[in-house]
This record gives sequence, C-alpha cells and structure tokens, in this order.
Amino acid sequence: MDDHSRRPRDERRARSDARALGAERTRGWEQRTALALYVASQLFLASYAVRVLAPGLPPFWHTVCVVVTDTCWAVFIVDYVIRWRLSGMGPRFVPTHPLDTVVLVMPLLRPLRLVQTYSVMKERRAEPRLSLYARVMTYAGLSALLLGFSASLAVYEAERGAPGTTIRTFGDAVWWACATLTTTGYGDAVPVTPRGRVVAAGLMVCGLALLGAVTGSFSSWLIQTFTREDEKRPPGR
Repeated sequence: MDDHSRRPRDERRARSDARALGAERTRGWEQRTALALYVASQLFLASYAVRVLAPGLPPFWHTVCVVVTDTCWAVFIVDYVIRWRLSGMGPRFVPTHPLDTVVLVMPLLRPLRLVQTYSVMKERRAEPRLSLYARVMTYAGLSALLLGFSASLAVYEAERGAPGTTIRTFGDAVWWACATLTTTGYGDAVPVTPRGRVVAAGLMVCGLALLGAVTGSFSSWLIQTFTREDEKRPPGR
C-alpha cells in the first residue's frame, strides 16, 4: 500500500481517536460537575422566583438575588465553554449539542437537562432501582413540573402590568401554564406581550413532548402489566 492511500486512512483514524478522547474527557468533566450544576440550576430558579414574586424586596436582598442569578448563569457559561474545549469538536459542538446551547441562552430551561443530569449521576453509582417506565414517568413528570413553574414565572414577569393582559397574578400564570402544558387551552388567560408569547410557544413544544413521554410510558407499563397477568392465568379462564 502506497503512502497516498495510507494517508487518508491514518487521518480518519486520528480524527476518530480525537473524538473518542474528547468524548471521554467531556464525560469525565460532566460526572465531576453534575451535582454542582444541578445545585446551581436550582439556585438560579430560586433567586429568579424571589425577584419575580417579591418585587418589593429591600435593595440589599434584591441585589443578592441578582448576584446569585448572574453568578449561576456565569457558571453555566463556563461549563459550556469547558465542555466545548474538551470535546475537541470546535464550532461543530454548537449544532451537535442543541439543548445545551438553548439552555445557555435561556437558563430557565435548565429543567430540561434533568434527565441528562440523572444519566451522568447514574454512571457514578449502581444500577437504578426503578424500572424503565417508572424512571421515564418520574423524570419526565418532574421536568414538566419544573418547566411549568419556570414558564409561569417568565410569563408573569412579562405580562403583569401590560395593557390588555389577562395574566395579572402569579396564580393566573400558573393556571395558564397548566392549561398550556395539558394542551387544554381554555383561552381565559392568554399572553399578549411578544416575550410572553415566545415563552408560550416554547412551553407548548417542550410540554407536549414531556407529557407525551409520561402518557406513553404509562400506557406501555399498563400493557406490559396486563400482558404479564394474562400469561400467568391458566388456560380456559
């Protein structure tokens, strides 16, 4: 085999080895930082919730909440940059990690990374005790709950005080989020601001996918359970 035919194969092998090394480094970094990033995401959500739900905070506590929110967001940015560098993928990291990129721009969507955080933490421990269906229903349901709460905060902040708004209280925002997540759409609470409608569109897409995972897993679990019972039943009964 001449040098001309060997060179492309060696280059492909080198790129494959580099990708494997980058994936291993990224996985190691995610395992070390998964718990810290989860705590940071909860702190971000809590500080943002306090700012939205208690607009009359004293200046000191308002500043504390702003500092916590900005610090957590900075942590997310640093984590994203480090994983980008460790992957060795260069600009291709952005299109191949769309969820990470979207969450970086809109950190209130951090609940969508709950499943990924769980997967990383699972690699550090023994096999989970819950069945596959139970895990899907639990984590998709929890993600939907956190996502609905985040959307309620964002819509309430955008809509309160807007001319012609029907979302005047946080309770109205929670009711709107529940109706949107379940695709009920009563129409009694509707965002009127551009920012509120953007949040609504995102909640429709993400919420439908999450609840679809919950209902689909529950249906599969029921079918599996009844099938198992039919198999155990003696013939003729």
